[in-house]
Amino acid sequence: AAPRPLPWEPAERAAGAGGAAMFADRTAPGADVESVWRSARSARCEAKSCQTGKISTVETAVQSHTSQDAGVQTDQSKDAVQDFQQEVQVDYTGLLSFLQKVEDAVIKELNKNWKSRAFDGFEVNWTDQNETVLCLHTLSYPEAQDQNLQVTSVSWNATGSVIACSYGRLDGGDWSTEKSYVCTWNLDRRGLNPQRPDLVVDVPSSVMCLAFHPSQPSLVAGGLFSGELVVWDTGRTEDPVVWRTGLTDDTHTDPVYQVNWLPDTQHRNQARLLSVSTDGKILVWREERDGRLALAEGFAVVAQQIPRGTGLKKFAWGEAAVGVTSLSFSHFDPRMFVVGVEGGYSLKCSTAAETLALHRTGSSVPLRAPAELAFSPHGGPVYSVSCSPFHRQVLQINAGPANLFLSCGTDGQAHLHSMLQTQPLVSLQLSKKYLFCVRWSPVRPLVFAAASGEGNCNKCFCFVGDVHLFDFEKSSQKPALSLKQAAGERPVYCVEFNTKQTRLLAAGDATGTVKVWQLSSDFTEQGPREMSHLEQLASEITD
Repeated sequence: AAPRPLPWEPAERAAGAGGAAMFADRTAPGADVESVWRSARSARCEAKSCQTGKISTVETAVQSHTSQDAGVQTDQSKDAVQDFQQEVQVDYTGLLSFLQKVEDAVIKELNKNWKSRAFDGFEVNWTDQNETVLCLHTLSYPEAQDQNLQVTSVSWNATGSVIACSYGRLDGGDWSTEKSYVCTWNLDRRGLNPQRPDLVVDVPSSVMCLAFHPSQPSLVAGGLFSGELVVWDTGRTEDPVVWRTGLTDDTHTDPVYQVNWLPDTQHRNQARLLSVSTDGKILVWREERDGRLALAEGFAVVAQQIPRGTGLKKFAWGEAAVGVTSLSFSHFDPRMFVVGVEGGYSLKCSTAAETLALHRTGSSVPLRAPAELAFSPHGGPVYSVSCSPFHRQVLQINAGPANLFLSCGTDGQAHLHSMLQTQPLVSLQLSKKYLFCVRWSPVRPLVFAAASGEGNCNKCFCFVGDVHLFDFEKSSQKPALSLKQAAGERPVYCVEFNTKQTRLLAAGDATGTVKVWQLSSDFTEQGPREMSHLEQLASEITD
């Protein structure tokens, strides 16, 4: 019997080994099994594969594509203005009726307050009280000190934040050929180095005086020993020279001891420069486009043309020029000024003078004689004068604070003068040696500062250079405070109040040092009746 085939064996193989078709080749058709999972996914439009699909990217800039400028203030439309004006309606008839009803009562109360003394001595003070005088900064330029140069002048700029000093010599030495410097420090700058000025200007001749421009903070003028005037721009470090006189027939023949900026009446945006010298000339310079200072007008002080007051000795110089050492303009009359001269006198002068000076010079403009009155002299040359900055709006004819000025000199005295009489109102012996500078306070009518050649130290008997602070409200005979500036018998040559930052006072000395002092409230805050005290001081003596 034939073997039964297995279920998976073909029938031909099961027929036996002897059958012809038992091992024949045959290709069986492939089996196709549909995937239920794939068909379900395709129906939902889903695709799956081993590779990731295409990645879509989008580039976006950090900054916006559009920009728009917006002003800080908004411009109000005309319609809005009209709407606003329509909304604000004032009943002027009712307001007038109300004011007329209360007028008598208001005037009665105002008159009562005017006569009241309830608030005498009371003064509102919005600043912090400072009861001590402190030295804030000690400034110097080591290279100038190595040459034993002295601080000849100091000046504050128009903002009150920059202090400038000039280096030179006021004692022996070859002044004419010795190199000197002008240095500036910005006291508001962070990281201030007191021994490294912000600007150093090399000057071939000794600088005797400095003056910052009253409104342009970067311009400073200087007078040289050679008689020249130079104006520097402190904002230009490479070539700071802006204008200069040069050496011409108009230039001073002696050292320039003071420079002042004057407003130009013809050109409001410009200023003129005034200089005084011991050659007896007072010259006014104008700016030229080519960098020159050209002489605009001038004056000459000649002994024979100085009017003498009662009891004054006659000048012994004849027609000789009188050396001018200092000058100060009146704060209420721009034509009036006071000069100090080498003969010890202070002279009242006027720019309106028309009389020609007798002193013959080769000047390009005629020089006039400005002196109107000579005051009682010091015992030696006058080194400094300072007019009072305080005055009334309506001046009295006989007397008033506006007519007061200070002078000092080699006799160690400070004189308080009225321009209406030759004799001093007060004479103060502040030093046994010279007084080199005197300045009236810009905020206290009864306070002034003076720089002396010596003073007595409180702790020992050595001599030191002093800055004296005088307050007529406290004493009319001695300083309220003396600041010890320079040790070793070295004088203080210059002192300047800061008119913007009124608590600051700068002083320069023979050691080449500038000290910036912070004044106490006593010297910077005006008392309630201080102006009347100053007026009383002037009127008592004049009577």
